[in-house]
Amino acid sequence: MSRAREIADLGSPAASGLSNRNIVRNGAMEVHQRGGTITASTSGPYSLDRLQIWANGDGGFDVSQSTTAPAGFKNSLKVDVTSADTSIASDAYKLLYYRMEGVDTVPLKLGTANAVTATISFYVRSNVTGNHSFGIRNDAANRAYFALYNISVADTWERKSITIPLDTTGTWPTTTAGCLALIFSFASGSNFDVTSNNAWESGNLIQAANAVNLFSSDSNEWYMTGLQMEIGEVATPFEHEDVGTTLAKCQRYYFRWNASANLEPFCMAFNNGSTVSDGVFSFPVTMRATPTALEQSGTAGNYRIGGAAGSGDCSSVPTFSKATEDTIEIRFTRGSGLTSGQCVRLMSASSTGANAFLGWSAEL
Repeated sequence: MSRAREIADLGSPAASGLSNRNIVRNGAMEVHQRGGTITASTSGPYSLDRLQIWANGDGGFDVSQSTTAPAGFKNSLKVDVTSADTSIASDAYKLLYYRMEGVDTVPLKLGTANAVTATISFYVRSNVTGNHSFGIRNDAANRAYFALYNISVADTWERKSITIPLDTTGTWPTTTAGCLALIFSFASGSNFDVTSNNAWESGNLIQAANAVNLFSSDSNEWYMTGLQMEIGEVATPFEHEDVGTTLAKCQRYYFRWNASANLEPFCMAFNNGSTVSDGVFSFPVTMRATPTALEQSGTAGNYRIGGAAGSGDCSSVPTFSKATEDTIEIRFTRGSGLTSGQCVRLMSASSTGANAFLGWSAEL
C-alpha cells in the first residue's frame, strides 16, 4: 500500500474506528420484525423496523424487505406501486417516514443558533428516473426542509447525499418524544409542497417542488438502503454494524416474539385459578416507553398452556397488564381444567403454533 493511500485510509471515519456516526436505526434495512408485505394507509403502519408508510387519496403501495441490494448490502426496502394515481388531489400523499426521538438528536443542536450541518445519504434505485423528493420535518409538523435528488439511470443503484444546514428556530424536543422525521415523498398534493426547495419553511409540508410522481403507473418500483444521517458536510461510507446491535436498537421501539414451530415456549407462568395462567416476561432491552399495544395472531388456538396436568390450547387470545419499559405480565386463558398454583409454560399451540406471535409497541 502506498503511503498516500495509507494516510487517506486512516483519515476515513470508517477506517479510524469512529463509530456511532449514523443516528438512523436499521439503515441497512436488515431488521423486519413484523415480517411480510405491509400496505400503506392513513394510519401509518410500520413496515421494516423504524419506517412508517403513509397513504391518502387515490393510488396505493406496498412495502416489503427485498434482497435486491447494492454491493456490500444484503437487503433493501422495496416500494411497489399497486394502483396508480396520475392526477394527485391537493390533499393526497404517499410517503415513507423515519421518525426519531429527541434524545438521539441532541448533538444536532436543533432550534438553536449553533445548529449543525448534517448530511443524509442513501442508496436508491427505481424504474422512474428524474427528480425525487427528500426532506426533514419536525415532529410538530410546522418546520420543514425539502430538496430534490436525481435518479439518472433506471433500475440501477445510485448513492445520493443531501447536505442540510439544520434549523436554528422551531420546536425540537430533546426528550424520548418524537423530534425529527426523514421523509421520502413519492407523490403529494399541492397542499403539502414547499414554496422553495433547499430552504427551511414553516408549515405542514412533505414534498419538494417539481418532484416526479412515482404513482404514474402501477408498474413502478422504488428501492432504498444504506440510509445514514451524520453531522458534517460530507457523506462518509455507510456505517455497517452487526445485526445483533441493530436488532437491539430496534427492540427499544418494538419487540415481537415469532414462534417458529409448534409447542415453542414463550415464558414460565403459574395458574391463577382453573382457567387462567399468568406469566412475567422480560423484554430483551429496555423499551423507549411503557408499551401500549399487544399484537397477536388473532386466533386463540395458536397459543397453549403446558404443564404436568391440565395442558391444552387456549380458549381466548392472550392479554397483558402491569407493563413497564422492562417487563410485562401476560395472561393465557383456557375454558377449564387448570390446577391453581401449578407452574406451567406459556407456549405456541400443539398443531398451529407456528402461526403464533406476540408483539409490543413503544413506537413514537
